[in-house]
Amino acid sequence: MLKNYFNVALRNLLKHKFYSLLNVIGLSIGLACFMLISLFVKDELSYDTHFEGAERIYRVDFGATLNGSDHISAQVGAPTALALKTDYPEVEDAVRFRETGNWFVKRKGQTETFKEEHVLMADSNLFKFFSLDLVYGDVETALNRPNTLVIDLTTSKKIFGDINPIGEVLVLDNQTDYEVTGVYQDIPKNTHFHHNMMLSMSTFDWANNQNWLSTNFNTYVKMKEGTPGEVLEAKFPGMIQTYCAPLIEQFLNMNMEEFRNSGNAVGFSLFPMTDIHLNSNKEGDLEANGDLKYVFIFSAVGLFILILACINFMNLATARSANRAKEVGVRKAMGARKKQLINQFVSEALLISVLAFLIAFLISFLAIPSFNTLASKELSFLSLLDGSFVLFMLGVMILVGLLAGSYPAFYMSMFRPVEVLKGTIRHGMKSGPIRSALVIFQFAISIIMIIGTAIVFDQLSFIQNKKLGYEKDQILMVNDAWILRDQVNAYKDEASRNANVISSTIASFTPMGNTNNSDLYFKNASAASDESLVISIAVVDHDFANTMGIEIKEGRYFSEDFASDSTAVLINETAARNFGYDEPVGSMIYNYGGSNDNPVVDGYKIIGVVSDFHFKSLRSNIEPLVMHLGQNAGFGLFKIQMENADETIDYLEATWDKFAPGQPFEYQFMNQQFNAMYESENKVGKIFTVFAVLTIFIACLGLFGLAAFTAEQKTKEIGIRKTLGASIPSIVNLLSKNFLKLIVVALVIAIPIASLAMSYWLEAFAYRTNLKPSTYIISGLIAIAIAWVTISFQSWKAARVNPAKSLKDE
Repeated sequence: MLKNYFNVALRNLLKHKFYSLLNVIGLSIGLACFMLISLFVKDELSYDTHFEGAERIYRVDFGATLNGSDHISAQVGAPTALALKTDYPEVEDAVRFRETGNWFVKRKGQTETFKEEHVLMADSNLFKFFSLDLVYGDVETALNRPNTLVIDLTTSKKIFGDINPIGEVLVLDNQTDYEVTGVYQDIPKNTHFHHNMMLSMSTFDWANNQNWLSTNFNTYVKMKEGTPGEVLEAKFPGMIQTYCAPLIEQFLNMNMEEFRNSGNAVGFSLFPMTDIHLNSNKEGDLEANGDLKYVFIFSAVGLFILILACINFMNLATARSANRAKEVGVRKAMGARKKQLINQFVSEALLISVLAFLIAFLISFLAIPSFNTLASKELSFLSLLDGSFVLFMLGVMILVGLLAGSYPAFYMSMFRPVEVLKGTIRHGMKSGPIRSALVIFQFAISIIMIIGTAIVFDQLSFIQNKKLGYEKDQILMVNDAWILRDQVNAYKDEASRNANVISSTIASFTPMGNTNNSDLYFKNASAASDESLVISIAVVDHDFANTMGIEIKEGRYFSEDFASDSTAVLINETAARNFGYDEPVGSMIYNYGGSNDNPVVDGYKIIGVVSDFHFKSLRSNIEPLVMHLGQNAGFGLFKIQMENADETIDYLEATWDKFAPGQPFEYQFMNQQFNAMYESENKVGKIFTVFAVLTIFIACLGLFGLAAFTAEQKTKEIGIRKTLGASIPSIVNLLSKNFLKLIVVALVIAIPIASLAMSYWLEAFAYRTNLKPSTYIISGLIAIAIAWVTISFQSWKAARVNPAKSLKDE
């Protein structure tokens, strides 16, 4: 019986090659898209699950509200880890990380220098905590001494070749020797941190800082077996009272009750490690993370594309039901049961699904490199052959065959032999509401994708063209200026002698969202919470405002003519507004200096107010900012003449080699760095574009088949109309208008859905574009135009047939 089903199914596929080809192409593309998106989603959901006991590991986060300003961080104070291990029996272990920035590294006694960008310091129990294996070295002793470090295998081979580097010495930043005590396997890609060098925590004195409110350490706890994180979290208020309350009283001159009654708050929370990649977007995250929202969006897109391909099959099968009606009638007259007919039609759908699956697998295999580029992933070809994934896709293939074939099978199996053989059933569901609803659904999804893509790019255009309060287009950023040390100003002065350099500045701060430096400032020498703010800090030189084009709203900027400017500051408009200054210029602002044991109040005179400018992403509102005069050399920023950019870069590099021989010279333009801040949005825009094209292609593929079938059914009608003098345009209009009505209905349905969805997406931006009517109009016209071209091709082809040929049987 099964062999008979297969033979009949194959015979029907070969007999109707055109419609079979449309179905196979549509399902192949749908399945291929679904495969690739499934791989993407699987990878996103797998982050950090490879660690032993991952479900028991949590990151400790810190949150505070002070004077109406929220501070949420993925970092806590240095002493938190030790207190959690010693004071709370629920905690099995705890470990700390701290980012240390970039380091220049070379082997002792050699001159070749490497720049390592992913370096952090770590506690010595790191390897036991995360169950990481060492290729070389001992997990018990790898980081238990000062001035020791461990590196990953790739870094080891880059610096040392294939030798065992244990005991070798690396010189960091040309001044500090570190002994290599371990080499670990490269951290898997699906991990929320990817550091290739880790320094021993005991090297740094401030790892023993006892200030619980100075949050600089990413701290993780591993709960004991069977103990949920909520048990520990319930004890955090007590920990706050024990360790943070004395500091709040010391620094803000109020007890915890007064602090909370003033509308302030402070607390700790646990964040499951396996949730970090998709759900954490906090200050102090070790890396830029993914977004669960996009996982849902792409999952929905993949599912809808697959559904659209299934709809094509259903529509074409039911539309062509008249062609199979006599077959059904004869089979029933010969004694075939309804179940057998259903099995026959479902077998045909499964055969098409199998063919489409094989082609989709090949498409996915070939498309993986392009998809990796598009989605910023590193999926391998072997991902397609993973046992669980293959089983999952086989299940999807069978489900697609059953879903796509079930409705046509049940519909056609209900034909009555007498009606069929008399010719009563002629056009199947040509005007059936179900098929019309499916076409509307297809194009509604396609239009939503077009509108979504348009709004994503509209937001990106808004970001590019928004006035940021500073100039970014002519600024060349020279990285790692700190390596120049006391020669940094000499480098700046010599570089500025080039005629193509308009102005220059040395700063640790750039308006690229790269600063997490902040501190508590207050209006009066005696701190009170209602007069205190956590403010971001920018350490700049005398030329920063001029080079960056930052406007001075009140007062003046730092000047070399005033020695007192070393204890002066500028603040931005937001800080002035939040502090409630009527006349900020000339007022004082204070913060704590000295040590934790002996804090002193430092006062700074406000000499100017700068206009608000965006120094973080447009996803967030402009925050308070204080600018100090100093020599924290992170970047050399050069405003240059762009027409001679290559020549200027060569000059800056030659000057660099003069002052920092053997040290890598790296640069980028600030507008490139600005664009990199919105890499995820650019990625979404590109992915949306590709899938919007595929969505409307699949929808048009089905429409093309329906239009061809409609033209085939109306062959004689077209011949009669032409004989009576109808023009080709009128016949094209006759065959197209019903389909175009469905597209218009789809547009009406799609607009409010797209508007709601994209309004939700735009909420992630504090500064965002408006939803313009023109976006919906243009998107609708694009969909209608594409559909009209698709339909008109078949209509025009049918209209050109000679009436004598179409009416010869009459």
